[in-house]
Amino acid sequence: MNKIALIETSYLPSVDYFCLIFPYQNISIEKFEFFEKQTHRNRCVVNTSQGSVMLSVPLEGRHGKVLTKDVRVESGNKWRNTHWRTIESAYRKAPYFEFYSDELRMILYRDHKFLFDLNSDLLSFCLQSLKMKKAITETVAYEKETLGTEDLRNCVSVEKSMTPLQNFQISPYQQVFGNAFVSGLSVIDLLLCCGPDSYLTIKSSQPVNKI
Repeated sequence: MNKIALIETSYLPSVDYFCLIFPYQNISIEKFEFFEKQTHRNRCVVNTSQGSVMLSVPLEGRHGKVLTKDVRVESGNKWRNTHWRTIESAYRKAPYFEFYSDELRMILYRDHKFLFDLNSDLLSFCLQSLKMKKAITETVAYEKETLGTEDLRNCVSVEKSMTPLQNFQISPYQQVFGNAFVSGLSVIDLLLCCGPDSYLTIKSSQPVNKI
């Protein structure tokens, strides 16, 4: 597709997020929206021995309406330690954990001041690891009119209940825990379990509702 896909920023995005942008070569990340609470902009879901667990990046200095580009992450390593311990515990036995873990950990512990920058670095890591070549740009103002652009904003979400709004029937793959396939997880679940085959899983996943 030649159209630009416009989509919001996301913390360690779900597999659905990558299925959604898969057909588009040019991706524009919304930077000037008002930040929405309790969304995947600062949270993701991983699969653990205790079931699905939501990881949420704590934010600071948010009073009233704040543009996404101005949202700051909580300083210090307390939340980073919690996230990494959870990821390591969940995926250390995954086939490709050792292959990707060093770079993932390095990005997570990088001293990002802003959520948007953290998410952008993680998105680049995920796209590169998935072998998905995309031209990524950022909006320069809030885009109300999306003429010539495919508006994908808010098509994928993570609610309080950790039940994602599913847009795709993900092709099942072997996960670390459980016999039943768990959907709605961060793409790192797919990546750490399937490595180079992750691209094929995304490519073969089918939409289940109209965007």
